[in-house]
Amino acid sequence: MLNAFFILGGLALLIAGGNWLLKSAVDLSLKLNVPKIVIGMTVVSFATSAPELIVSINAALDGFPDLALGNVIGSNIANLGLVLAITVLLSSIDVKRSFYTTDWPVMMLASLLFFFFIFFDGVLQQYEGIIMVVCLFLFLVYLLRFQKPAVLEEDGVIEVSLPMYKTVLFLGLGGVALWGGSELLINGAVGLATAFGVSERVIAVTVVSVGTSIPELAASVIAILKKEKAISLGNLIGSNIFNLLAVLGITSIITPINVIDQGLLTNDILWMLAISFLILPLVFFPKGLRLGWRDGIILVGIYLAFVYTTIG
Repeated sequence: MLNAFFILGGLALLIAGGNWLLKSAVDLSLKLNVPKIVIGMTVVSFATSAPELIVSINAALDGFPDLALGNVIGSNIANLGLVLAITVLLSSIDVKRSFYTTDWPVMMLASLLFFFFIFFDGVLQQYEGIIMVVCLFLFLVYLLRFQKPAVLEEDGVIEVSLPMYKTVLFLGLGGVALWGGSELLINGAVGLATAFGVSERVIAVTVVSVGTSIPELAASVIAILKKEKAISLGNLIGSNIFNLLAVLGITSIITPINVIDQGLLTNDILWMLAISFLILPLVFFPKGLRLGWRDGIILVGIYLAFVYTTIG
């Protein structure tokens, strides 16, 4: 019971902390006259990936590398198999051309890069983390220079005007909430794994990863309910790219990540590659550049199969 409380409390703090950090970071950027396009592609993206980043860094430093890896791999699977599925079950979405020219190829390259770095030796080394962060930087530079329309944020998302003391307060609160939330979540997850006799990796790729994907799910459902078509496949794919290149890249630079539970390599990472690849044919069939309720059912089915094989 206490472990479940820790997990729920940790997730609540992570969601609140991420929201506070996002508000303050965007407002600070606007006060410093940073162009909106730069804010959208860097500040907003990093702030929304902050829960995954803090949880992974904290887990790796606390000696739970499977939590650090499982959190990201599971979060990427949940973003496509759960968040995207629920979104298209509620309302079909049109897919932009940038999906197959930029977003999907980069997500697959990032996924394959991570796979080759970790699959053969079971370790994500510091120099590999540096390569991943450099790849992310090059991707951002490419987007900012050649794909400006694809990365413009909705005005409503980044138009924030706060007094300076509130900006600083939100920045401090956000940082403290993220760190405290990650500690609670990790303690609860490890305790839950011990209580049920399963590995930390299983808890990470199911409970923890879904928890850190809740902000994306909430944003997607709210957008659909408000009949806003702003929610796009590109946003979720962008989140997956950041999870791999930024979260795991930065975490492994701070401390190398060793795989303990081999299930991460023989099961989880293969599911991540499979569902990432599957998005491409789903987008084009049966109707070109559109995802509908049939696609949603397929994605949910795949996600449930992943959870079943992981727990079983």
